[in-house]
Amino acid sequence: MFKKYYLLTKPGIIRGNAITALAGFLLASKGNIDIWLLLATIAGISLIMASGCVFNNYIDRNIDKKMTRTKSRALVIRSVPTINALIYASLIGIAGFILLSIYTNLTTVIIGVIGFVDYIVLYGLAKRRSVHGTLVGSISGATPPVAGYTAVTGSLDVGAILLFLILVFWQMPHFYAIAIRRIDDYKKASIPVLPIKSGMKQTKIQIFLYILAFMCATTLLFITGYAGITYLIVMLGVGLYWLWIAIKGFEAKDNSLWAKSLFLFSLKVLLVFSVMLSIDVFVP
Repeated sequence: MFKKYYLLTKPGIIRGNAITALAGFLLASKGNIDIWLLLATIAGISLIMASGCVFNNYIDRNIDKKMTRTKSRALVIRSVPTINALIYASLIGIAGFILLSIYTNLTTVIIGVIGFVDYIVLYGLAKRRSVHGTLVGSISGATPPVAGYTAVTGSLDVGAILLFLILVFWQMPHFYAIAIRRIDDYKKASIPVLPIKSGMKQTKIQIFLYILAFMCATTLLFITGYAGITYLIVMLGVGLYWLWIAIKGFEAKDNSLWAKSLFLFSLKVLLVFSVMLSIDVFVP
């Protein structure tokens, strides 16, 4: 039974966002790490994200049953009562906001609220009605590193804004790759993702442009003095390789196979980015 509730939180999403939150925290700390603040921040952010994911499972249960990838989720097959899921989501969400309220600052709490509301309400509505649902959803996915950063600084600055933009730009090709791979599922659920509404060519152009934007934003983090030369060299390298994979997509004969390679490398890009932010203070 515990596993069913655990899976409702979409642990893969939680882990990925916790890593970016940690990276934002360590970047802002500049080697002077408050371990208790770190633990409270990561725990608070993770609980809030987990709550949002459970609520999202509840909201999406009717479209999830139409898609192969999601038709076995607990709320679809009713192995977890919906009222239990709502209580569970509420409790862990409240716990997360209490942690951030006690141990961090108002800025971080507000960022948490923005990400939470965007994921549950705005993205929940937009994904069903607009091709721009992916962009709307990217807002919530970009808040964890910013919250980790502001937990240390207490305020928004250029560094926080760049972290937000970098994560928005990273998510777009990442999720477009998912949309290409799962296009039949999205058709069944009548979700207007870009490959369905605008076609593969336009989607590939958008992927290319967003990766370029990602590279520009990551470079600006160096130009503005928030990261060092080692970070820049590494990020330019992985960014160029990611861009090369995107370019290969224009000649791909198997779009699903190409999208899988783009998706898998995007995960490596995010991991490398997070690691480089985390160790930046210790390298040139």
